[in-house]
Amino acid sequence: MAILQPVQIIAVLLIGLIAGLLYGYDCSVVKGLGQLSDKEYLQAFQSINKAILNPYFAVSFAGSLVALILADMFSFKSAHYSTFYWLIAATIVYVFGVLGVTILGNVPLNNALEKVDLISCSEIECKKMRESFEWKWNLLHRIRTIASMLAFLLTILSITKKS
Repeated sequence: MAILQPVQIIAVLLIGLIAGLLYGYDCSVVKGLGQLSDKEYLQAFQSINKAILNPYFAVSFAGSLVALILADMFSFKSAHYSTFYWLIAATIVYVFGVLGVTILGNVPLNNALEKVDLISCSEIECKKMRESFEWKWNLLHRIRTIASMLAFLLTILSITKKS
């Protein structure tokens, strides 16, 4: 089926964008935020959480799933079973390791942080909030970063390993 390859390429591109975003964030932003005082850390994180909710992110984050599902369907229908297995593996990794971890882990933490009034937050309250947030958020972020890189690799393999 002629549409399979363009859909695969779009999937690779979108997942690559997400993997790059998460990897870059893990390599730099997490470490930079870690250097801030508790209140500065929480303020910066609140700001980043608002900024990430934009069309560029939405298209790549949700679009990756759409492109993967379409590529799964087209590869199966066109009897490219080797391609299908690589793509279905990428889809499973992306759904559970990236979307699932984000929706069930990082987003609830972000929502809890958003409710904190940093103007009236005492040093002790800010410290407690950071302690309940930072380690868990970073761990979940590392999981989804690794999952996104694996999903990216699997989509690349789906193009290179033809049946």
